[in-house]
Amino acid sequence: MSQNKLEVYSELHANTQTARKHFDPGDELKKLRNIKTYNKTHKMALLVPFRNCTNELKEFAPHMMKFLNNQRIPHTIYVINQVDDLRFNRATLVNIGFIESHPDCDYIAIHDVDLLPLNPKLNYSFPSEGPFHVSSPDLHPLYHYSEFTGGILLMTRKHYEKVNGMSNKFWGWGSEDDELALRILHFGFKIRRPLGLKTGVWNTFRHIHETVRRPRDKIRFFHQNKKKVDGRTDGRTPTMNHAS
Repeated sequence: MSQNKLEVYSELHANTQTARKHFDPGDELKKLRNIKTYNKTHKMALLVPFRNCTNELKEFAPHMMKFLNNQRIPHTIYVINQVDDLRFNRATLVNIGFIESHPDCDYIAIHDVDLLPLNPKLNYSFPSEGPFHVSSPDLHPLYHYSEFTGGILLMTRKHYEKVNGMSNKFWGWGSEDDELALRILHFGFKIRRPLGLKTGVWNTFRHIHETVRRPRDKIRFFHQNKKKVDGRTDGRTPTMNHAS
């Protein structure tokens, strides 16, 4: 796949070295190497868009390695670090991670660095039936509107390519996940969510974002918070439009 297909901005770089040097997985990495009962049919790329969240990453990386090891999920964690001075562009970082993880992994998990799964029954396995929203609005500790698809979303490489990735037009915080959901629905896929869990918004996940130190960049330009995907039916990639 060409980078042009996902409209990756050249000024954003998949530089994971800065993030990696701040944590040592230690014993968790040893456990990963010792596990011999993995399902080797599929492998997940855990894509973590990142900027200035070192404390969260120190906790996130070993937690996720342990959590996924317990589920016997073969995986590689990709920390995609935005190193420029532009506003944060989460979607572009995810697109870069998707490209960088090819062809090693056949499905992805778009994962916030500040959201830790607690319930061991949260399923991170290959989403063969379509996109799977792990952090559904009835389980996420903060966001409960029905269209919410942020936090943690699993997709196969085939499906992510089909919807042409995420839009790079969203700078700052929010809305890029909602637009991805519109792309998914536009192509006829159903977004599935966890069922039958006995935990709720208080104990399914733990949110560790340091809001006081890093407030959200919520400024909107060009009606970013009012988006839609055009209704093409010719099989071509949908183009994001903004409602007036």
